[in-house]
Amino acid sequence: MVSCTVKDWQGEESGEASLDLRVASEASAAHVVHRALVRQLANARQGTASAKTRAEVRGGGRKPWRQKGTGRARAGSNRSPLWRGGGVIFGPKPRDYTIKMNRKERRLALRTAFQSRIDSLIVVQDFADQLPRPKTKELVAAIARWGIEPGAKILLILPERLENVYLSARNIDRLRLISATNLNIFDILNTDYIVTTPSALEKIQEVYNND
Repeated sequence: MVSCTVKDWQGEESGEASLDLRVASEASAAHVVHRALVRQLANARQGTASAKTRAEVRGGGRKPWRQKGTGRARAGSNRSPLWRGGGVIFGPKPRDYTIKMNRKERRLALRTAFQSRIDSLIVVQDFADQLPRPKTKELVAAIARWGIEPGAKILLILPERLENVYLSARNIDRLRLISATNLNIFDILNTDYIVTTPSALEKIQEVYNND
C-alpha cells in the first residue's frame, strides 16, 4: 500500500489517500509492462501499407530490346525493380500486426505501470464544483498551484466524464483527460505528471484489482 498527499483546489495539503494495487514482482515487472506497451502500439497499427511488385505494376509486357547485339545489358521488362517505374522488391503488403495478451496479464501490467509512476502522481480533491462553467484559465491556474511545471505533459484521470471539466481541459496543450475505467499503458508511461482524485483512485482499485 502506498500513501499519497491530497491537495485542494488552492494547492494546499488537505489529507491523504491510499493506493493498494497488486503489482508484478520486481524481477518480471519490466518485462510484463514492456510486452503490454508493445501490444498496444502494435494493435494500433492499421497494417494497410502496400507496394506493387513487378507482377502488379502496369506495363512491361514487351521485351524492351533484343537479347543480343545492342551492347546494352539484357532486359526482359521495363518494369523490373531495377528500372525507374518498376515494381518494388519485398515491399510492404497489408498485414495484421495484432499481438495477443491474456486479460489478467494486461491488467497486471497496467497496475504495475500505474504504481511505478507514484512519484509523478498528484492527487487533488474532486474539483468539479470549482468549475460551475467551463473556464480553461481557472484550470490552468490550478494546475500551476498543484506544482506542475509549465509545458509538462499531464494525464488527468477522473472517475467519470464531467462536462465542465472536459470543456475546460480540452484546449490545454499537452494535457490528456481520460476516465478511470479507460486507463492504458501508453498514456500512463508517456506523461510527466498524472493528476487524479481520491474518487478516481478508488475507481481504479475497484475496477483493476478484480483479477
